[in-house]
Amino acid sequence: QVQLVESGGGLVQAGGSLRLSCAASGSFHSINAMRWYRQAPGQERELVASITGGGSTNYADPVKGRFTISRDSAKNTVYLQMNSLKPDDTGVYYCNADTIVIDPYTRFRAVWGRGTLVTVSS
Repeated sequence: QVQLVESGGGLVQAGGSLRLSCAASGSFHSINAMRWYRQAPGQERELVASITGGGSTNYADPVKGRFTISRDSAKNTVYLQMNSLKPDDTGVYYCNADTIVIDPYTRFRAVWGRGTLVTVSS
């Protein structure tokens, strides 16, 4: 079993910053890509940023230049540094990871965290 636990969400004024963390734990061999999604109130979940096992990153257009995704492979943790936050950034941020599980057989398992709420006030 693999678990992802997000942390770092909270209340912040527009223009402020937050850093989200997502730590993976449990029974897995390795983690490939890790991603951050968000879901604004009344909206569908959208991809915010991704990082591959090799460290290549991609960002959704609305957050380019403001958000930075990074990872600490030794800690099985991915981060999302969010700067210059806007009210439109408000939502529940979810961590997603592509894991490789080898017991009882080798397979991919996509894992989601429960999310952490980010609220940006105007």
